[in-house]
Amino acid sequence: MKVYKFGGASVRSADGVRNLANILSMSKDKLFVVVSAMGKTTNALEDVLDSYMQSRPAQALEKMETVKTYHLDIIGQLFADVQVGKNAVEPVFAELEAVLSAPIDAEYDKAYDRIVSYGELISTRIISTYLNECGIQNQWLDMRAVLQTDSNFREANIYMEESADRLRQAMDRQPAAIYIGQGFIGGNTQGHPTTLGREGSDYTAAVVANLLNAESVTIWKDVPGILNADPRIFPDTIHIPELTYYDAVELAYSGAQVIHPKTIKPLENKHIPLFVKPFEHPEACGSVIKASTAHPIDVPVLILRKNQILITVRPRDFSFVLEDGLSTMFTILHKHRLKISLIQSSAVTISVCVDNTRYVEDALSELHNKFKVTYNDQLELLTIRGVTPEIIARTTGNREILLMQKTRRTARFLMKSRTQTC
Repeated sequence: MKVYKFGGASVRSADGVRNLANILSMSKDKLFVVVSAMGKTTNALEDVLDSYMQSRPAQALEKMETVKTYHLDIIGQLFADVQVGKNAVEPVFAELEAVLSAPIDAEYDKAYDRIVSYGELISTRIISTYLNECGIQNQWLDMRAVLQTDSNFREANIYMEESADRLRQAMDRQPAAIYIGQGFIGGNTQGHPTTLGREGSDYTAAVVANLLNAESVTIWKDVPGILNADPRIFPDTIHIPELTYYDAVELAYSGAQVIHPKTIKPLENKHIPLFVKPFEHPEACGSVIKASTAHPIDVPVLILRKNQILITVRPRDFSFVLEDGLSTMFTILHKHRLKISLIQSSAVTISVCVDNTRYVEDALSELHNKFKVTYNDQLELLTIRGVTPEIIARTTGNREILLMQKTRRTARFLMKSRTQTC
């Protein structure tokens, strides 16, 4: 059994779905195929959710119609008998419409998982039905009933043992050579939908591979493999053909967008290789992440995290913050789901850099109860592995740097965003 994962960019159009079908038709292996929501559907459903949470059902339903039209347009291009495609998704849209028409009965994160999870359900219904119409027989699985999680909505943790049993039972009930399942979503013990964090479809693929003792995982993306930098930001990027699990974790933690940070552990635990290949050129070699490689990464790697905020706290009574305040600060940040990407301390201050998410405001409010707090927003964090003076000059020249950390191999620069006037 091999696991394939297709992201939203690879299935954002009818041509993308046809290409997915072509890739599956070339494989002779049993496959478990994990699929994300199509295109920018997750973002669109987040807009639907915002209207719903503001008690604007008519506006939420209007935005949902835009999502529906987008998918029906793809269906119209894919199916010879359009009604076949419509029949596959109409029950899903009817469910979503019923949810949006009902009074709000959940806090934001729980409602998020209930509503936004429909993106993956819609995409996999379309793709599974289309594949069957093309003669690529497959079995659709509802991952909300397969991956059992806790109730940490929007960032749920998977119960591996229980999920393994559920997955095997589902596959035994419905034997097939190809299974189609959703990335990003699961369900808690009460049967409520949960999500695994943004870009969590990679993690879904890794977990499924772990549970099935798969031969490999292949993530199909719109890049030729793993590059040393984001080609949309940095010119002259270089392809990295292979890297270790350790390298991948380091890059993911620093903010590299190719692999979700949680993806590596389930694979490393069972020594399952992870391939990253271009879906537009499936014959290309791409890149592979595995236990060991013939050669270490010998090119500089540049990773830019945007929309950062630097939070600095100091005690109100001039005590030593590292002795008295460190655990308190970290507890508050963890409570509000803020992940620290950089930390700097002195005798009486601690500064941390985190993603500027919707949780920051509440975290700042609670920190103010304990500390004196200042912050800078509209920042970017640049991490350079394999740093040289020339690269530093080329990437940070004429930028206002608020904080810099440097070791023998790695340098990190927290800078004002290019869109911000200094």
